[in-house]
Amino acid sequence: MKPLTLLIQILIIIGVTIKNMEAERYNKRQKERNITTQVSVNKVKRLLTQILEQRKLNKLTNKREYLLEKKKGQHKLKIKGIQNKDVPRRNKIHLKKQAKKNFTDQGDELFNMGIKILQESKGQKHKAEAYMLFAKAADMGNLKAMEKMADALLFGNFGMQNITAAIQLYESLAKEGSYKAQNALGFLSSYGIGMEYDQAKALIYYTFGSAGGSMMSQMILGYRYLSGINVLQNCEVALNHYKKVADYIADKLEKSEGIPVEKVRLTERPENLSSNSEILDWDIYQYYKFLAERGDVQIQVSLGQLHLIGRKGLDQDYYKALYYFLKAAKAGSANAMAFIGKMYLEGNAAAPQNNATAFKYFSMAADKGNAIGLYGLGLLHFHGKGIPVNYAEALKYFQKAAEKGWPNAQFQLGFMYYSGSGVWKDYKLAFKYFYLASQSGQPLAIYYLAEMYATGTGVLRSCRTAVEKRQTFLRKRRCIQWHFSYGIELLFKDIHLARRLYDMAAQTSPDAHIPVFFALMKLETMHLLRDILFFNFTMRWKWMKLDNTVGPYWDLFVIGLLVATLILLLRNHYR
Repeated sequence: MKPLTLLIQILIIIGVTIKNMEAERYNKRQKERNITTQVSVNKVKRLLTQILEQRKLNKLTNKREYLLEKKKGQHKLKIKGIQNKDVPRRNKIHLKKQAKKNFTDQGDELFNMGIKILQESKGQKHKAEAYMLFAKAADMGNLKAMEKMADALLFGNFGMQNITAAIQLYESLAKEGSYKAQNALGFLSSYGIGMEYDQAKALIYYTFGSAGGSMMSQMILGYRYLSGINVLQNCEVALNHYKKVADYIADKLEKSEGIPVEKVRLTERPENLSSNSEILDWDIYQYYKFLAERGDVQIQVSLGQLHLIGRKGLDQDYYKALYYFLKAAKAGSANAMAFIGKMYLEGNAAAPQNNATAFKYFSMAADKGNAIGLYGLGLLHFHGKGIPVNYAEALKYFQKAAEKGWPNAQFQLGFMYYSGSGVWKDYKLAFKYFYLASQSGQPLAIYYLAEMYATGTGVLRSCRTAVEKRQTFLRKRRCIQWHFSYGIELLFKDIHLARRLYDMAAQTSPDAHIPVFFALMKLETMHLLRDILFFNFTMRWKWMKLDNTVGPYWDLFVIGLLVATLILLLRNHYR
């Protein structure tokens, strides 16, 4: 037997052995988990069945009561003293209304408790508790809870996947005006998932969903009219749909008046905090904490930023953020001073809102020529926070920050010239500053550029350019990722469905072509390997936690085993 063939067989045996070890451990954990969650899952399923049955019964009961009340109303007694005799009936109606209100309030309370549990914990046991509360709230007629249960049935959350039941619940919700249900039904019918493939019906659902306030339906309709999918191509209608979504998001952004976090690069370190890695390894985090305590100002500012917004797997912790910023500010970091100003301007648990303190730290940063500090002073003067409104001073600080390339300051200058705030309206200058800010991805600058192209303000009107700007704005706010996200959600549940969703994601957004390409490559590889021996071995090799199986140095163990096997093979070969 050739050594290579024998080696391959040994590798297969090793892979299968490791796979079996992992499977045994997984089954053991699963059994332990099922002991605590199976009862809850069964309860949720039973409650869900009861909800659907109860809703049918309630409709019949309400109809009968309505007919009875109508019949009674037709036999009004026209005699003296009728009002006094009618008092008991009115009291009865009042008590019914009050009982119904209490019932509704209780459903709302249960739903809010479930949401709070999901936000505060990710454990299976707590998820079971949350869905039990949603089921009870849904049984009381809470529409939001019913939407949660329908989503759980559609995506198989908590092991409850039942697309047929999900559709029944969505259809029931849609009749009551739930735009989320209408949007979901539009999605399901447009792909033929659990219901007949019908683009005309999908269009109707999306139309009702958009009328009810679904931003997702608005975007889908915008894209359909822009591309002429099952409708006559119409740029103006598409622009109108995109505008509604963009206006909604822009309004939220403008109200926040926040200062986006500036990335502080640590390019001289191989494992820097500005890398694209989603999660910061625990040992690396401890290393950076050590450097921060030793006085590394750059690390202090970076850790402060990560804790300020809760990035890379670190919890959002205002106290830790302020702690690191204060240490760095004491060492003379202008960035740290600016971020402290930001914290006091917006207000939080560690730094209560205080315009005077914000002004102090912004001024300290601005004196060092820091762009964020200059911009912060401009905001304080522009909005009159703690000081009188002074557009001239605001303009001065925004100009200084804009010259240093700070995109938010460039946007504010554009807005001042666009709206005529303290200056004469000048659409050419507004366009110039909006364009400069948009090159750095400033979302509101892109939004106002779209407005200018849509209305022909300061530029030649162009519907197509306006739509493209709105699409860019929505992508910046992570809105046009719906099909892509659904593809990820359903990846391990339905490969064929996921493939269709990825294709749609690529059609929906040009930016999605590259990630979709790699996702499809992975998907096809999984599909190819599913029915052969190496599937579990190759897929789980990266994911399984061998640290818990053979210790933290499992890779060295495997390498040593392979080397020993090769030596043994060569020795036998030359005998």
